[in-house]
Amino acid sequence: MTDDMNNEYDVVVVGGGAAGLSGGLMLGRSRRSVLVIDSGAPRNAPAAGVHGYLTREGTPPAELLDIGRDEVGRYGVDLVDAEVVSISGAVDVGFVIAVADGRTVKARRLLLTTGLIDELPDIPGLRERWGKDLLHCPYCHGWEVRDQAIGVLARNAWAVHQAQMFRQLSENVTLFLNDALTLSDEDAVSLAARGIRVVEGAVAAVESSGDKLTGVRLADGTFVEREAVTVMPRFVARAGFLADLGLESQEHPMGVGEHIPADENGVTTVPGVWVAGNITNLMAQVSGAAAAGALAGAQINADLIAEEIRSAVAATAAATV
Repeated sequence: MTDDMNNEYDVVVVGGGAAGLSGGLMLGRSRRSVLVIDSGAPRNAPAAGVHGYLTREGTPPAELLDIGRDEVGRYGVDLVDAEVVSISGAVDVGFVIAVADGRTVKARRLLLTTGLIDELPDIPGLRERWGKDLLHCPYCHGWEVRDQAIGVLARNAWAVHQAQMFRQLSENVTLFLNDALTLSDEDAVSLAARGIRVVEGAVAAVESSGDKLTGVRLADGTFVEREAVTVMPRFVARAGFLADLGLESQEHPMGVGEHIPADENGVTTVPGVWVAGNITNLMAQVSGAAAAGALAGAQINADLIAEEIRSAVAATAAATV
């Protein structure tokens, strides 16, 4: 990463995770002038390794980013460590990106890959263990807690599904209703059939000793020993800097948080602006985010080519008059 950037680029990518770097790689290999701006706060920083990513299984997140930056840099892509505070403009006049230190840069097209924030319940002890033995995704970290005593902390009806998913990984799963969920008869039967214990009552804290989670403390003082706990965060897209651009996050159809809607190619409602990764797909893992970034990068290059063809045709026509 560097502090140097030009005044104008074909494409500015905001967010330097898997989606942003993958998009930058595709555009750099298309001989586009590209700037990737990253604030240095990756969502998966607490995790020990990236999982479910073929050929990169278990790679530490920081190492994966270093590899990606090196690859992207080989194709002339500029990478800057900065925080974007606002974006204005439009596709016909160009976009102006302002960063926190007061500098601005102009772009013909935008790729937004700033990811999301995991909003956890306000329960003591959760944040400290997040990404270690406090988890949410069975595919991201479930293998690492297999056969352990796992607790599922309910926030909504998704907790039943979550408990059943983690039951695939351990025979010792307990669902804490946490006064957030009333089970249907069907759910109660399905949980019992799979041997998933159900505990009623509000959760007061998740407790740890040293660098190890030890269990769940209920409001009535009851302590239930657990080696790992899973909870569904509320996923909120990092999109506060987009207000001047006319892009606003919307509630996700699944009721799990807020995202920036886009089509399958990452096209948003604002012409000239694409999104990829968790800012739009709240459930995307690292490999999915990288694939989406590559697709969006190719689509942006195609859009620029179409514009350049129109300009060349118009210029040729004008010259022959």
